[in-house]
Amino acid sequence: MKNILLIGIGRFGYHVAKELSTLDVEFMAVDSDEDKLKHVSNFASKSLIGDSTDIDFLKTIGVSNFDECIVAIGDDFQCSLETVLNLKELRAKKITARASKESQKKLLSEIGADFVVYPEEQLAKWTSLRCGTNSVYDFMDLDDGYGIFEITTPSDWVGKTLAELDLRKKLNINIIGVKSKNRINVVLGPNFKLRENENILVIAKISEAGKLFNK
Repeated sequence: MKNILLIGIGRFGYHVAKELSTLDVEFMAVDSDEDKLKHVSNFASKSLIGDSTDIDFLKTIGVSNFDECIVAIGDDFQCSLETVLNLKELRAKKITARASKESQKKLLSEIGADFVVYPEEQLAKWTSLRCGTNSVYDFMDLDDGYGIFEITTPSDWVGKTLAELDLRKKLNINIIGVKSKNRINVVLGPNFKLRENENILVIAKISEAGKLFNK
């Protein structure tokens, strides 16, 4: 079971805590505001009041014993920077930090964050794809300009097998799953035939989404 340290219980940190509580993990929530910690008292395995910019405080927690450290501080970037630096100095195994803009994302990476979450950018991308195309229901950003899209099955694909469509060769996309009534089938052979009233999960270049999914 993974052991996670979550620092910062604002709006973003609260939702991270809530989602972590649904997973098979243990996590400690840390914030300098006692009232914020009360909001996650039913979610967290343990909560602790403290200032993450104080390295002596972090030493008492035993940062290196956690599998992951999440810095979810969103309203004080200086505090976020100092926290990441402290975690790095205390040899945290893995650090994920939240950024509010591109410059913060770059700086957090440079000082030692292993992964930087940029919720505003990701939400903006999701919203633009959802509203700017005719068939995208959901979207997840991947590396190198690719994403996973949940789309309605195009009418001219219905009744055809994956081998007949040959989408990898023709459109440079891959179908990785089919969603029907909230159930997902990811075991798709070349003879799998697409049907109406199903959504498909597709890996494609984000830059090509408008052309591919705006039919």
